[in-house]
Amino acid sequence: MDDEMKTKNNLGALSNPQSKCIDFFRKIGCGKVVTDTLEVTINFHPDRLTATGMPVLAAINSDGVLKSQFETRTSNGGLTAFPGGARWVWESCAFKGVYDSCAPSARPKYGALNYKKLASGGSPRFGSSYFKLKSTLLDRVTFCYPESFFGPRGYGAGPYVGHLIEMADTDERDSLDHYIEAHIHGVINIYEDIQALVLDPSYKNTEVERLASELPFEITWHLGFKLLAEKMNQHPGFRGHEIVRAGQEIAVDGWLTPEIIGKAVNEEVMDAQKLKKIWHYLARFGDQNL
Repeated sequence: MDDEMKTKNNLGALSNPQSKCIDFFRKIGCGKVVTDTLEVTINFHPDRLTATGMPVLAAINSDGVLKSQFETRTSNGGLTAFPGGARWVWESCAFKGVYDSCAPSARPKYGALNYKKLASGGSPRFGSSYFKLKSTLLDRVTFCYPESFFGPRGYGAGPYVGHLIEMADTDERDSLDHYIEAHIHGVINIYEDIQALVLDPSYKNTEVERLASELPFEITWHLGFKLLAEKMNQHPGFRGHEIVRAGQEIAVDGWLTPEIIGKAVNEEVMDAQKLKKIWHYLARFGDQNL
């Protein structure tokens, strides 16, 4: 059968490669079934600009779907989504090469299993705000732990994730890295598949809130990320003295928030990798939801 031939499931159309990936992860996962409602989230920075300079929320509203970094050419982590890049190589290995010749739009989108039901989402490492996906998508979500960058030790699909939760709960790695990576196969339609957008309060009364209000789902707020920059001095080994100094340099009235860091990113006031690591400090030590 042709790779573009569609096969129906209860959620709509999946391509043969997408179905094969899900079936493969089910077989190698063999995990414990979780009967509780599972929540999959996609953390991101809602104030960022696309590669063409368009606000990301405006682009999502225009596209009507969420896209992977293979399509957007932007990322909140490392940008290695190209043939031969680390993301491409991992997907080729993990998904047995079935996506290698597919169009970028056919590739999975990444999120996290919010198994702790954290108000700041399943993987704050990747952003202050998040999309909460509808539970109906679970049948076409695969998982791994730890995330693909660190080299997974376990795999799962759908509700078969109990073993991954046990791994994450007993792992000694930093709490910022305790997320269970999720791969959503198929289209994520903003009109059908997203339950809510949960924003950081630093974006209240900003362009981000205005653009969010135009999206076709509920907008809610969590308690936010906020950190006195001087407190970064207490954790110099987390990302290094240089990042501590950089965070204090961009702080406003001594404080760091997602909106402050986002403005620095968009204005290109310093190297983007430094700003990403400043965000790691804020996400790790400034989560007001904990």
